Amino acid sequence: MVPSVSRSKADYIGITGSVLCIIHCLITPVAVMTSTLLNHNTLRIGFLSLDYLFIGINILAVWSASRHTSWPIRIALWSFLILFAVGLLLEDISPSAEYLAYAASLGLVLTHLANIRY
Repeated sequence: MVPSVSRSKADYIGITGSVLCIIHCLITPVAVMTSTLLNHNTLRIGFLSLDYLFIGINILAVWSASRHTSWPIRIALWSFLILFAVGLLLEDISPSAEYLAYAASLGLVLTHLANIRY
């Protein structure tokens, strides 16, 4: 089965969004600490609000990629997306939520890769 161009692009967008989110999550503590030392609150707020951008990008990518795919991949994409969003939204409340977001982001990458291969 030849994948449609739009679904394939959605998978690549989802992979890119998830990888960028992992990089962002690893860099943010250093950037926030630096901006606190330099008294730049706008930089701090900008870094923290990128979480919502990554959730939005992944929602669009999962929605587009899961429209014409098998049920197991569709369920995996939406499950990882929900875990990803919950992990990002609750990372200030619980430190373990940050690890949930990392794992779900990796799960999104792997599921998008499986969807490309399928």
